[in-house]
Amino acid sequence: MSVRQSLFAAISACFVALACLPASAQTLRYANQGDLKSLDPYTLNESTTHAHLGHVYEGLTARDKDLKIIPALAESWETPEPTRWRFHLRKGVKFQNGDPFTADDVVFSADRVRKKGSNLQTRIAADVKVVKVDDNTVDFILTSPNPIVHSAWDTWYIMDKKWAEANNVVDPTPAAATTPSFASLNANGTGPFTVESHQPGVKTVFKANPNYWGKVESNLKEIIFTPIASDATRVAALLSGEVDVIEPVPIQDISRVDASPNAQVLKGPELRTIFIGFDQTRDELLYSNVKGKNPFKDVRVREAFYKAIDIELIKSRVMRGLSTPSALMIAPPLFALSKDFTRPKFDPDGAKKLLTEAGYPDGFEVTMDCPNDRYVNDAAICQAVVGMLARIGVKISLLAQPKAQYFAKVLKPGGYQTSFFMLGWTPGTMDSHNVLYDIMGCRDDPKSSRGEANLGGYCNKDFDAIADKVLVELDTAKRDQLIKQAFEIGNKDWSYIPLHQQALAWGVSKKVKLAQRADNQVLLYWAAKQE
Repeated sequence: MSVRQSLFAAISACFVALACLPASAQTLRYANQGDLKSLDPYTLNESTTHAHLGHVYEGLTARDKDLKIIPALAESWETPEPTRWRFHLRKGVKFQNGDPFTADDVVFSADRVRKKGSNLQTRIAADVKVVKVDDNTVDFILTSPNPIVHSAWDTWYIMDKKWAEANNVVDPTPAAATTPSFASLNANGTGPFTVESHQPGVKTVFKANPNYWGKVESNLKEIIFTPIASDATRVAALLSGEVDVIEPVPIQDISRVDASPNAQVLKGPELRTIFIGFDQTRDELLYSNVKGKNPFKDVRVREAFYKAIDIELIKSRVMRGLSTPSALMIAPPLFALSKDFTRPKFDPDGAKKLLTEAGYPDGFEVTMDCPNDRYVNDAAICQAVVGMLARIGVKISLLAQPKAQYFAKVLKPGGYQTSFFMLGWTPGTMDSHNVLYDIMGCRDDPKSSRGEANLGGYCNKDFDAIADKVLVELDTAKRDQLIKQAFEIGNKDWSYIPLHQQALAWGVSKKVKLAQRADNQVLLYWAAKQE
């Protein structure tokens, strides 16, 4: 069973493995602080959403417990020429409604994921041609070599063309949609579980797929997901036995859960970087008292904001030591030369001076968008930032919302609707290029998917030119040097404010049998319930 098919599997998930038992059919009850907004696999490029939908849908590839790319709906692949990738599809696979899985579904899914409304357009570049060779073979024809073209396809889930056409969901459901589509309320994949029922904001029930093509290394027959936004209520549900697994355990409750006779906390690092961004595109900010200009277009203002944030105080007071301050927009394990970068020191006096030089001696007002149920202590981090920026005269109006409303706002079509925001990002490819392209790349070309997740519109053409070289460079040492050059440009521009990589904390009932690798380098993989 692959990581993407398993319980709570997500690249940014807790680095712990749950082992299975040869026991009878079991139900596992899981609670998360956030909701499952949509069952449409192209609505939201968010790891928790990918994790839930990974019970039902599958990609051509998957990742194993060591994050290595392995076959899934594609049995094998090769590159007959540098710009052609040929994928041989697994035969005999059926969607959960009985439709056979064929090359037509791959071609359809490749078109759908790149359509307007999809939040996963960068999974396949716009200029890639996807060609059916026969029912079990698909070619991906590139305009230039790309050694990592398939590295994020474990979360590019394949959909049933016939089902989508029959239910009028050929187009993806946008994150900002106010009316649910059939695909956002129903699912039809090839994975090890089916969706028995889905009540957004209330409960989603997954049932084991009796016709699943693969081997399932778990005794689970049912997973019941319930969103519980309240920290206190979520912890109480775990301790009382109402649920078996919760995520996250609030930092302040970790010791209490560990001291209980019924549950324990599994902690581990994750690869997601939490960061702050600015609107650097508009001539006037949407949400600010500064009229006629955009303060964030001035590099001195961005530098001032960066230096006004005391990351060590956030680590000790807000995160209680469970975070690793970051100098880059990528986690150190994913970039070999990250050790060459150091984070600028906290300098409120220097920040105040920079604001004065930029023409804002008394600061200014701006709204900050922040989720309050997505990351560990997300709202508390934003509140700490508000206080720190107040010291240099900047008045922040904090708009902290549940992630469904947050993403609907900031991803609103027609231009991302935010002036100042906090976000988290895990590169789906496990590679720096994903950050350079998706988060930091210019989004000024409507025909390109570059900068798809660049909410603030940071843009430096020299940076993009290096990112393009990174994509096609095959020599690892040369490639790392190119990545380093790109990050140096981004840091010099004060393009974003990277904060930290957080540590995740899962609360797990002692009725769930656990097995943890000594090196702590495995994702939450599978579970077994024992009564």
